[in-house]
This record gives sequence, C-alpha cells and structure tokens, in this order.
Amino acid sequence: MRLLGILSLISAVLARYTAVFVIGAGVLAYFIPSLFTWVSGYKQIIVLAVIMLAMGVSLKAEDYKILAKHPFDICIGAVAQFTIMPLTAFAIAKLFNLSDGLTLGLILVGSCPGGVSSNIMSYLCRGDVAYSVGMTTVSTLLAPVMTPLLITLLLSKDVSMDPWSMVNFLIMVTIIPVGLGSLSNIAFGKKRLFQETVKLMPGVAVIAFSFIVGGVIAVHGEKFLESGLIIFACIFLHNAVGYVLGYLAAMLNRMSVAKRRTLSIEVGVQNAGLATGLSTKFFPMVPEAAIASAVSCVWHSVSGTILANLYLLMDNRREKKNRVNPAAGTQVVRKDREISSR
Repeated sequence: MRLLGILSLISAVLARYTAVFVIGAGVLAYFIPSLFTWVSGYKQIIVLAVIMLAMGVSLKAEDYKILAKHPFDICIGAVAQFTIMPLTAFAIAKLFNLSDGLTLGLILVGSCPGGVSSNIMSYLCRGDVAYSVGMTTVSTLLAPVMTPLLITLLLSKDVSMDPWSMVNFLIMVTIIPVGLGSLSNIAFGKKRLFQETVKLMPGVAVIAFSFIVGGVIAVHGEKFLESGLIIFACIFLHNAVGYVLGYLAAMLNRMSVAKRRTLSIEVGVQNAGLATGLSTKFFPMVPEAAIASAVSCVWHSVSGTILANLYLLMDNRREKKNRVNPAAGTQVVRKDREISSR
C-alpha cells in the first residue's frame, strides 16, 4: 500500500504537469529518436488502448446515470464537439490554403473525440467533472461512427480511405478498452486496492500519451520543422476557436459557470493522440498529417493547462474581491445558482 501511495503521488504530479512531460518526451524523441521508434505498428495500437483503458477505469455506474439525468446538456456537448472542431479545421485549412497532408491532419484532430486530459483539466479549473466525464464518454462512444464519417464528408475529394477499417480500428482502441475499464470499476470499484489502482491511471495515461507523441516525432522528426510556422499558427487558431465557441455554446444554453468551463475545454482539447495513431495507421504515405496531429498533441496539453490556470486565477481574484466586498460576492453566487438551476 505504501508503494501504491508513492505511485499515486507520482501520478498526480504527472497529471498536473502533463504539458511539461509531453514536451519533454517530444524533445527527447527529436534528439534521441531510438528511444521511441518502437512506438509503431501493433505496439502503437496497444499504447492507444492503454490510454483509453485508463479513462474507462475511472468511469463508475454513477457516471452513466449522469448521462440519463442530463441528456440535453450531454447532447449539446456532443453536437458542439463534432461540429465546431471539424468545421473550424476545414475553414482554417481553406483560409490558409494548407497542403492536403496538413489539411488531413487538422481535420483528423478536429474529428476525434475529447481527450482524456480534458477531464483532468476540468478538475483543475473547478469545472463540472461529472459533466466532463460524461461528455468524454459519449464522444468516445460516438467516435467509431462520427470520426470516419466526418473525414469522408469533408475530404472525400482529396483523400482515399476505407471508413469501415477506421470504424473497426476505433472500436478496438476505444470502445473495447473503455468498456473493459468501466466494467472493472463497476465490479471492483468498492475494493480499496482497486481504488488505489485507479489513482495511478492519470499518470499511466500521461506516460502513454507521451509515448505516442515521442513515437511520431522519432519517425518524422526531420520533417517536423519543414511545415514552417503556418501549421503552428493554424493549430493555435483551431484550438483557440474551440475554447471560445465551446464557452459561448454553454452560455447560450444558460449553463452554470462550471459547465461553461468544462464545455470550453471539452470542445477545445481533442484526443490528438488518437488522431496521431489514426494518421500513421491509415495514412502512412502522408507524414504531414501525423506531424500536424503530433503538434496538436503537445499544444492541446499546453494550452489546456494554461486555460485551467487562467480560470483558477480568475477565481482567486474574485475571492479576493469578495473578501473586500462580501455583498458583491453574494450576488455573483446567487446569479450562478439561478443559471445552474435552469
């Protein structure tokens, strides 16, 4: 148990500093690619499945009840997830006249479900964690259908692909591991040993996530900078638009502040690790797509962490202001409760 306690602490640190760890792995892979070249083929599929298993293990029976109690909010989230990001990616690609490879990578990232790290970020910024888990679960369950469908609709003239193969792949690396993880939680969730083990999963997901990024950079590192600043600018814009429109979608539907933050992060932070795996498996002759996905992996982790910290900074300033003017704080709390109850 003492060992599990130490490992849990390490896992918490990894989850808190995801961006630093992922960037470090990417830099290491660029200069010493031999450390990560093993992350390819079936081994890469296993790593992706581990990430999704880590997410599934955190899902309890109560999380599925949340989906039943708040179907409208979950529906709003799913619609926002699979419209804002893919359509924004398509618009940015056309606006900046990106190459076919970079267009594929950006749209692939936009068409993937929410990332595992979004749940951690929602927790860090005092968002609605249950809503975050519910959204991630639904988007992951929809991914085997929505991801290949969106890519086919948006890129049917530019890219030749087999959507059914992608459906099978997504079922193998998302539905099955998430389902197994969730069932194990439902069956053994009350046992102390299992509860301690669950605490290790965020760290496991971060490490596996870093392996995916490292593997792509190890293979395509020489071409990483060839795309120039344009792809970095497009990924930054794509991600930022996701945050803003996600937050606005929540505001328009009169959600609570916690849910606004959560929807913002869920829309903006995609499972770019999955996108990287899909690009290397189904589009091996288009390395630019994998590069765009890998850059998104790193940036989404960095920007999501920054956004969560900004939300916390806003809370700290509000709390400090409330200590000076308690009446103003009472009005803010009352307003948030009114919105949340609607």
